[in-house]
Order: sequence, then structure tokens, then C-alpha cells
Amino acid sequence: MKRFLDILLSFMALAMFFPFGLIICTILKFTGEGEIFYIQPRVGKDGKLFGLIKFATMLKNSPNIGPGDITIHKDPRVLPFGRLLRKTKINEVPQLINILKGDMSIVGPRPQTPRYFALFPDHVQKGIIDLKPGLTGVGSVIFRDEETMAGKSGMDQTEFHRKVIAPYKGEIELWYKQKQSFWIDIKLMFLTAWLIVFPNSRLYTAFLPGLPAQVQSV
Repeated sequence: MKRFLDILLSFMALAMFFPFGLIICTILKFTGEGEIFYIQPRVGKDGKLFGLIKFATMLKNSPNIGPGDITIHKDPRVLPFGRLLRKTKINEVPQLINILKGDMSIVGPRPQTPRYFALFPDHVQKGIIDLKPGLTGVGSVIFRDEETMAGKSGMDQTEFHRKVIAPYKGEIELWYKQKQSFWIDIKLMFLTAWLIVFPNSRLYTAFLPGLPAQVQSV
């Protein structure tokens, strides 16, 4: 049933988005460095790597510049139009193609780069590796703007992810695995849309009771 809904909803969303997608593709082609899509290796179900598809929002050689695959707060590698796409999360829309291909689901743990996945504690890696990653999920809702959070912390981005984000995100992804249901997925899809309009909202605390307490490694 979940796979059927993934195909149905992602196909419908792509069909509705298509006219806007053509406009975005045209703007990307004639601005910045002319790139439309960016494909990045991510860890998928059973540890298999797949190519995550996004609209290109950064300089073409960004992985070899500065912090590499880490995006920092107010990252100078982000192009002007790309900044708008990232703020509205429109840059994530091409992942609907990943869903149709079967790489991802609409709701699930957010797919990580191999570097970031390795920062999860071992029990988290083993616990979520058998789940298909999602376009959105509980980790995406709570950590909607990791770049800003890291920037305000004053810590190095990688250290902030290892000590603050990864431990708690891992626990809430395990929580999702235990609680996953059609109703939980509907709530997470609604919260994702809600946070685009109200990015500072904490509505998830009412919608997702019983979330684990925040943890932090040392």
C-alpha cells in the first residue's frame, strides 16, 4: 500500500509541478553556471548508494570548494536563485523522480551522504538501514534548517552534526520506525507543508506526542 501511494502521489505531484518545473529549469539553464540538476550519492535501503536528484543551487565545483559536501549558514557557494529554491525547499522536488524509481519513499528517514551517515551511532545505523529513505520525515521536520542551527551554535558544522544533530536525529528516526503507520505519514506530510509556510512553528510537538528526549554526544 505504501509503495502504491508513493507512486500515485509522486506522479500526481510531478504532473502538477511540471509547468513550474519548466520555468525553473529555464531560469537555472540561463543563470549561474547553466546546470539544472545536481545528483549526489546518498545511502539508501540496505546501505545501497543511489543518486539523489535536486535542482542545482550551488556552484558546480562546490564539493571541491571549502567545506565540501557540508552546506554552511549563508554559504557563499549558493547561487542567488538557488538560495530561493533552498529556502522554499523547491530544490527537493526532483526527488519525486527518485520516489518513482523506487530509491525513496515520500516519508522515511532522510537519506544521508555516506560521510554524514557514518556520524550516526552504530545502533542507529543498524536500526534504520532497512528503511527506505524519505523525501520528508520526522528528522526533516524537526531539523528543517540545520544550516542556521549550526551557524548560531558557533561550532564547526561537522562537530555540531556529530554532537548535536546526529544523536537526536538518529533517535527520532528510530522512533519513526517503531511508530510508522499511515496516520503518522499523513501527519508528517502535513507538517512538512505547514513548516514551509510557518518555518518557526513547533506544531510537531502537539502532532507527534511521545518523541524521545533530546540527546547529545560528547
